[in-house]
Amino acid sequence: MMTRWCRIVLLMCCAIVAMNAGAQMKRIVACQSTSHSTPRYMEVYECDYVDEQPQFPGGEVEMIKYINSMRRYPAEAYYQNIQGRVLCSFVVNADGSLSHISVIRGVEPSLNREAVRLISSMPRWIAGKVANQAVPVHYILPIVFRR
Repeated sequence: MMTRWCRIVLLMCCAIVAMNAGAQMKRIVACQSTSHSTPRYMEVYECDYVDEQPQFPGGEVEMIKYINSMRRYPAEAYYQNIQGRVLCSFVVNADGSLSHISVIRGVEPSLNREAVRLISSMPRWIAGKVANQAVPVHYILPIVFRR
């Protein structure tokens, strides 16, 4: 008798886990834009939950080359030996444009501004896809400043 109840409970638990796993595949987050006077929100997919992740044109190697060639170390921060990693978030829209750029964890105001400027100047990305359809995707990117 106990074995039958254990099986029923186990099957119910497996069904619940399977339903939650399917729901997590379509997890959506809200991103706030601070570039406008009033906050604007949009629903986007998290990077880990899309079929094809958004990609910088040419791939990760080209993105690193782009960052290294376009990054301008703020002079005052450079001479004060301020360095670190600025963690930024942004949305790669369905058309490949970038929006909702913000600093998640900053180092120093001038380095934070430079990281935002660098991401803002990036070319259009290849959009992320779900079921072969381009969708907006939330992306997190560290910009490193080292002397």
